[in-house]
Amino acid sequence: MDTTPNAASGRTGKVARLLSDDTIAEVGDELVERWTAEANRMSLRDLADYFNRQLLEARLDQQRIDVLPGEIENMYRLLTDDEVTSGTRIQVKNRLGEYGVDTETLESDFVSRQAIHTYLTKHRQESYDEPDPDEIVDRRLEELQRLNSRQQAVTEQTVSTLQNRDRLDLGEFQVLSSVQIQCTDCGRQFDLPTLVDRGRCQCDTS
Repeated sequence: MDTTPNAASGRTGKVARLLSDDTIAEVGDELVERWTAEANRMSLRDLADYFNRQLLEARLDQQRIDVLPGEIENMYRLLTDDEVTSGTRIQVKNRLGEYGVDTETLESDFVSRQAIHTYLTKHRQESYDEPDPDEIVDRRLEELQRLNSRQQAVTEQTVSTLQNRDRLDLGEFQVLSSVQIQCTDCGRQFDLPTLVDRGRCQCDTS
């Protein structure tokens, strides 16, 4: 059982706190093994999904609920997939509630890939020579966000200068900047972070 305090904050991180529950304590070692494996290494995103599914299964086990093979994976997908309708998600939550599972607490306990990264690098002191694909994506997104913020700042400064020199008649203003990615197959538009989190457009291209 690993409850090593977070070196940066002096507190136990979310993943380590959840792993203090004996029902999933062994998952901590599995996360390390799957992240540092030479072959079939799992990304942080996949590890977060794996951890959350284990958490869901543990909550059902605590209520002595037996599920069919593949049912945990399906329930987790219905709880987290953006493409699932709200009605379907409510049905799954109601079903879990009938089993005695507190769905509000469960969803609050689901972890992100960043929480997994913090656990592996801060709590377990693990590292990997090759950068995780998700880390590369995160860095690129941060770079794009900085560029976008810089563009907004320069635009705001330019407009203010034009106002002060009576070259532009404009009241209070706000600069909005958003790059949208459009799927030409279905016409849907997404900002890049949303599209990356979803992993796909999910339109029918057949």
